[in-house]
Amino acid sequence: MPFWKKMFNKKQGVHYPRAIVQGKPVETETIAKDLAKISTVSNSDVQAVLGDISGVMHTRMSQGKSVHIKGLGYFRYVLDTVGVKDLDDFNFDKQVKAVRVEFIPEREKTSNGTYTRALVDSDELEWIELSPDTKDDAPTGGEDRPEIE
Repeated sequence: MPFWKKMFNKKQGVHYPRAIVQGKPVETETIAKDLAKISTVSNSDVQAVLGDISGVMHTRMSQGKSVHIKGLGYFRYVLDTVGVKDLDDFNFDKQVKAVRVEFIPEREKTSNGTYTRALVDSDELEWIELSPDTKDDAPTGGEDRPEIE
């Protein structure tokens, strides 16, 4: 079950629910063991493949491709950039501030015409509210989130 807590965004002056990560991340070894249990592949084989996937994905994305992992979604490189008003001032190296990986979950059209996203089955999620002073253990440290208090 996922967790959430009430947050306040000072800039916008609004309260909103925010998903909170609890505990340590589930590591590759655990995912490999879980996959081995539901397949005919051994734990060590799964770990070997998972250990190489980031390098293979990097190679393909560096060729200008997106990577589609069936049942999971799409990955591609995107740029964080700064614009210039005058085309004469255009300088790719100076304007690119960061390269990020964008992930778009796989989606499937349901019988009623709506879409569901991979990894998200809203009908099966039971959200649990945490106290406002609960710390978010997300590996990003919340740096990519709006300023809150």
